[in-house]
Amino acid sequence: MQSPLLQLIIVQFKTFIREPEVIFWSLLFPILMAWGLGMAFNKENESVISIVQVKNDQYPDSAFRSFMVGAKEIKNINSPNEKALEQDVTIQGLGTNHYKIIDGTWEQAYVLLKRGVVNLVIEETAEGLQYHFDPKSGEAKASYLQFSGILKGKQEELSHTLIKPLSQKGTRYIDFLVPGLIAMGLMMSTMWGISYSLIEKRSKKLLRRLVATPMNKSSFMISQFAARFVLCTIEALVLYIFARYFFDMTIEGNISAMIALFCAGFFAFCGIALLLASRTSNTFVGNGIINLVVMPMMLLSGIYFSYHNFPDAIIPYIQALPLTMIADGIRSVFLEGAGWTELFKPILILSTIGFVTFISGLKVFKWY
Repeated sequence: MQSPLLQLIIVQFKTFIREPEVIFWSLLFPILMAWGLGMAFNKENESVISIVQVKNDQYPDSAFRSFMVGAKEIKNINSPNEKALEQDVTIQGLGTNHYKIIDGTWEQAYVLLKRGVVNLVIEETAEGLQYHFDPKSGEAKASYLQFSGILKGKQEELSHTLIKPLSQKGTRYIDFLVPGLIAMGLMMSTMWGISYSLIEKRSKKLLRRLVATPMNKSSFMISQFAARFVLCTIEALVLYIFARYFFDMTIEGNISAMIALFCAGFFAFCGIALLLASRTSNTFVGNGIINLVVMPMMLLSGIYFSYHNFPDAIIPYIQALPLTMIADGIRSVFLEGAGWTELFKPILILSTIGFVTFISGLKVFKWY
């Protein structure tokens, strides 16, 4: 006769495997995530380093003549009119680096720095070759060390170089990070605060009890969204105030347009959260479904690092993600002075996503 403890353990295992969805989210989903990220970041020691070369009429291309021999010209880097030279350099033991040398002015260089497309700017002057980058960025320092070492090896006259740290607001890593954290906070608070909360209430039979009361269903949903919106707003304001006083961050663009983008993003994630929570009553399954939506966006949408590190072929798909549109929009207002003209399209797309998912979620929503 089995002991009571052993029987209870067996019951727990049977409860776990009774739901096939739980097995998928607990065992297979982490493997799929590891495979996807491994494919993205383990490309046989290959890396892409994008650099802006600020043109100087007194030194036309002399610093890069030997380095860029055999380089190919590529277009459509970030805009239809943008061109660059691409060169592959293989270093024994370190793999292959794909260098993209983008010609541009200082104004264009600042825009690309703020967007995270590049982290290194080079300029040839009478004093020597100057490297401009944020010394607090490990990625920027690595790009400098690799590229400067290759140039010195190819041209002895480039041995005299100068490092010019970038400390202007908008070019620092913290300027890139804070708008992304605001966008991610909006997504995480909405998805977990609404979606998981509804799933948990359904699993505990609370929704069934609420339906049995004289409560208006629409009032219940509105209360969920209203409370969450207030919390999301407070979280965003606290983060901005902290960045404003500790890092001297300012908003360069139209505040009303950014508020409209924030509201459209909140509406989009509310609709997605409602749709995800519309059917399941199993918290294990609900946790997996939410992570299926949240984790890829958190990793791909350029919150902690630029999504331009990913292969060019998938960047358009990354830019179509709701979190990417919100993060890019907030960054453009913070750093580039964007307004209604630049944000109208993402506001419209996010509002449409919210409307479609919200209506779909209401139609299939299960109260018990």
